Amino acid sequence: MTLLNSSNSLKKNHLKGFYKILFSIAIPIILQNLLQTFVNMMDTVMVGRLGSVEIAAVGLGNQIFFILNMVVFGVSSGCSIFISQFWGQEDFKGIRKTFGIMLIVCVFVSLAFTVAGIFKPEFLIGLYTRDSVVIQKASEYLRIVALSYPLMAVSFACQMAYRSTEHVILPMTTTAISFVLNVAGNAIFIFGVESLGIPQMGVAGAALATLLSRTVEFFITVFYGRIKKFEAIGSFKEMTSFTKGFLLKLLKVGLPVIFSETLWGLGISTQNSIFAHTGTDSFAAFSITNTISQLTWVVFIGMGNAAAIILGKKIGAGEKESVIAFTHRFCWFFPILGFVIGLFLIPLSYLIPFIFNVDAHIVKIAQSMLFALVFLYPWRAFNMLLIVGICRSGGDTIFGTLIDNGWMWAFAIPLGYIASFKLGLQPYQILLCLETEQILKTVCGIWRIKSGKWLHKITG
Repeated sequence: MTLLNSSNSLKKNHLKGFYKILFSIAIPIILQNLLQTFVNMMDTVMVGRLGSVEIAAVGLGNQIFFILNMVVFGVSSGCSIFISQFWGQEDFKGIRKTFGIMLIVCVFVSLAFTVAGIFKPEFLIGLYTRDSVVIQKASEYLRIVALSYPLMAVSFACQMAYRSTEHVILPMTTTAISFVLNVAGNAIFIFGVESLGIPQMGVAGAALATLLSRTVEFFITVFYGRIKKFEAIGSFKEMTSFTKGFLLKLLKVGLPVIFSETLWGLGISTQNSIFAHTGTDSFAAFSITNTISQLTWVVFIGMGNAAAIILGKKIGAGEKESVIAFTHRFCWFFPILGFVIGLFLIPLSYLIPFIFNVDAHIVKIAQSMLFALVFLYPWRAFNMLLIVGICRSGGDTIFGTLIDNGWMWAFAIPLGYIASFKLGLQPYQILLCLETEQILKTVCGIWRIKSGKWLHKITG
């Protein structure tokens, strides 16, 4: 009994302040992602007042941004693994070298997208549609919004580095400012202000509002971080002092994350394609389902990133027993939270008729899909923890990539295809087929966590 009490006491010491640490990091990230979700929703709602062509044009124009965002997120997420562990070691030189590589890659990639968006917008949009009117409008939007890509890439990289060193308030604040400016800019430039002599600019106005809001976000993010002397911000020499060996080591861990995010993005596009081919009503319901679920899923984006920061710091500091204790607590906390948050989808589903102007049968399809997600949320929550929080913080990125995309492409997408094209199942049944990967990933993830093979101190 004394031995058992001693073991429990030791475990409690390792878990001291668990919830305070988790929520102090997670809540600002959750709020930031919620604001970003509202930005996307407001853009759609405000441009939607102009007509269906304008909605399609902005939507297709933002597909280019979606691809860039996946790449930038992959690069930043891969580098953040190192930054979190260096943070635990208080190795500021290592943090700055890693951040320097992150910035160089993100800027280079974003400039390539900017050049393509300015000089070849018709070609890029033409990959998605043959409607000449939509291509013309979307190209008008893309030529302007593409100028914001490097600004967005630098801001995003900075925000990821700040989060990894536990500066989570600034990213949330800059996103809030960007949100307000974007909405105000949309109102002014999309519809015009006659009294101020500002003409109605339509989709070009939406692009201009985005450019201006991202410019302000860029300056606040970069210069405030420098003024406050955040650990990631160093001199040019410090941020470019990495060796070939250091770069190769970072690429070994980071490239699987970039590959994973890109492949995952293509998988999501394929799922959209399956529902689009199932029927217009099914695709509309699927789009509504995604929009509603995003409002709740931001909780787990924040929680997953917070778990990665906490575990990465503890791994870097060499606190193995604390890492194991926190990991076990995360493993049961996330699914329980997933079930609780998933229940909110039920009342949200009854708000669909008041938010979206669609036929009653589309509302019913969307509601059935949201009800299905309630039961899937615990699995989804665990897998967010597994991939983002555990595998990436422990440098186990190859395994994370394999199970995150392997089950999707080898099992779930073919099953969804069969359910839609061969069996003609109901939309919620197709969704359940596509989500079978969640259960398979969980089973593999539990085995991996128990094995301890995910835990690597990659910074030394």
